[in-house]
Formats: sequence, C-alpha cells, structure tokens
Amino acid sequence: MNTPLIEFKNIIKRFGSQTVLENVNLQIYEGQVTTIIGLSGSGKSVLLKHIIGLLKPDEGTILFRGKPLTEMKKSEIAALLARISYMFQGNALFDSLTVYDNIALPLRETTNLKKAEIDRRVMARIEQTELTEAAYRYPSELSGGMQKRAALARALITDPQIVLFDEPTTGQDPVRKNAILSMIAQYQRKFNFTAIMVSHEIPDVYFISNRILALYDKTIVFQGTPEELGNFDHPFNDEVIHSLEGLQKELTGLYSKRQFKVLNHVQLKRREAGENYCIAAFTLTNLDAIISSMGHDKAQEVIHSMGVYIDKHFGAIGGFSTRRKANEFVTVLPFSDIAEAESILKDFVKDFQEQGIRDIWAGAQKQAPSGKCVDFSIRAGIAQGQPTAEIDQVIDSARSQQKEIGRLQCAVGE
Repeated sequence: MNTPLIEFKNIIKRFGSQTVLENVNLQIYEGQVTTIIGLSGSGKSVLLKHIIGLLKPDEGTILFRGKPLTEMKKSEIAALLARISYMFQGNALFDSLTVYDNIALPLRETTNLKKAEIDRRVMARIEQTELTEAAYRYPSELSGGMQKRAALARALITDPQIVLFDEPTTGQDPVRKNAILSMIAQYQRKFNFTAIMVSHEIPDVYFISNRILALYDKTIVFQGTPEELGNFDHPFNDEVIHSLEGLQKELTGLYSKRQFKVLNHVQLKRREAGENYCIAAFTLTNLDAIISSMGHDKAQEVIHSMGVYIDKHFGAIGGFSTRRKANEFVTVLPFSDIAEAESILKDFVKDFQEQGIRDIWAGAQKQAPSGKCVDFSIRAGIAQGQPTAEIDQVIDSARSQQKEIGRLQCAVGE
C-alpha cells in the first residue's frame, strides 16, 4: 500500500494511573472510510481526539504522510489541523442559529472571506446536502435526518481532507442508523474526503467501511477489511462482535454475516458427503436513485422491508439469510438440490410479484416527498453448491444467474 495518511506507532496514553491506550499501532489511508470499533469505554474517542490534536500521547509517535508530528513546525501542524473537520456525536448544532448560520459559522470564525464568498460557499453546501428548503429554519424545526445533514454540511464547509465522525448514529433507531451511515458513504464518495469513524454499530458499519480497526484491551488487535475481520481468530470476535452483531437482526430480521457463516459451517458438518445445498441471491437495483428521490431514511425502509420479506418466506422453510452488501441479500437453502430450489424460488417470485414488491413499496412510500419518479427492480438468482465448495464461489454463481423478478415504476408520494 501507499504511505499511510495517518500512522500511530506505539502510542501510549494515560490519565493519572490509568492507561487507556497501550502500544497502539495503526494505519489510515487516504480516500477511504476507516471505522474504529470496540465496546463502550474502550478508548475509541480518546484515539480519535489524538488525530485532531485535542489530546497528545504520553509515549509513541503520530505521523502524517510519513512525517512525525514532533518534527513539524507549528505552522505545519496548524495547516494540517485546518484540513481536518469533526462531526460531533449529537450534531452540536446551535439552536439559536438557522441552518444557514450554523453552516456559515466555521468560515466566519476561521477565515477572512468576504460575505459574498461565504454566502456562495454556504449555499453550495446547502444545495449539495439537499437542505435548500430548510436553509433559514432552526434545528428544532428539522427532522433528525435533516439535522444530521446540516451537521455534515457544516463539517464539510471548510473543504476538509479528513472528517472525523464520533459515534454518528448514537440514539437512533435501527433504520435511521443505517440511513445516517448511507448518507456518510454517499457524501464521502461525492466530496472524496477521508472518513474516520468511531462506532459500535456492528455489523452495520461494514457496509460502508473500506477498513476496520478493532480496539480491544487498550490496543489495536486487528486492521483490515470487513471480510478479513470475519476470519479473525481472537477473543475480540467473541467478546465484542458476538455481543453487538445482533443489531443487524433489528434492521432486517436477518442474521449477521458472522452468524450466517457459523450457521453454514454447522450445516456443512451435518450434511452427508455429496449432499447438496443451494444459494439464492437477491439484489435491489438502483439504490442510489432511490436515495436521491426519497432520501436515506426511506431508502433504508425499502431495504428493511425487503429483508423482512425474504426472511419471512424462506425462514419458514428452514432457510437462513443475511444482508451481504448494502443492496444484496443471500439465502442458504440447506439440503436442497437445484430442482427443488427452483421450485421454491418460483413460488417466492409469484408471491413477490402479486404482493411482495407492493408491500415493500408501501412501507417506504409513507410520508415520502412527492413529485419525483423512482424506478427500481429486484433481481434473483440461484446456484447449487457441494459441501466442499467455498460458499463465496456459490454466491458468485447465484449472482451471475440473476434475473429480474419484479419492477416498480411510479411517482413518489402518489
């Protein structure tokens, strides 16, 4: 890999006699979404505050682009910190200021820009974060989702290279949590900043993160992709992931990726040699357009309803399912051959076309903004696997067999 944007080498932080971080080593790379996970009180926020300069380590070295902070001039450090923005846990919007004034505040306080230039920049961010109608309203008049967008617009107003998110989904219901994470991912791609997030929302953060850092027992015990974390053999997996991953059940009624993997291994052990199983893969198309037309909250309602519908149908006949990607679900049909699986899927498709897709749409359409058109479809495919086959290969095969099983095209709010 390239030189890390940020690197910690043997960082130690103490508060009095208590050691909070001990020999922490980590790397964060430019243009990625990196999420630091761990239990409450494990030191995640302390770690984040070292990045923004609110705390300094007692021992060890922090490097930016390979250069230690201790070797930088004060002017270099000031310029570096000016490129970092922080989105607070509770939004921290000022109730006495309008959305416009909240977003303008960092420019007014930290720059010498003229009023006209500040106005141009603020209105551009307001438009980009879809807050035009709320520009002169106060935070108390906004929905929770709009407040989050206003806080993000303020964080982005200085064109930062790095944005830190401290528990951005705390206190939100499961659907709203994923709507906020979806929003962060969308704007990270749109503005190309490096996102560093502290979260305990496992496994929801996996869908937007390029890299995961696991903080456990005062140190970083894992760095890698979400997929690699699933194969990580360490007490962290049992004590942290197992205790938190049940949140996924709240979102879709489905198993987490790790629970899904364990169930599949159990089934493999129970199968006799040569006994088949099948995989069904479902994809919701045009997710970005749904988000654009309906907003993040309503898009997550579509995903939630789709997951519940799949689980309701296949769970009743012994199948088990997981949300594989932001817009993809996978179901295992144990002990089924391809002929039986095709028959099961045919029944599902018939039911789905007659009622399912309308149920999914109805749940999301309530109170959605009117006047916009949205077009989305559901695709499904199946493949047969042998006990010795890697499940990822069977999933890829099922994905390659996908065909459209339902389409909805209508105006939002009609």
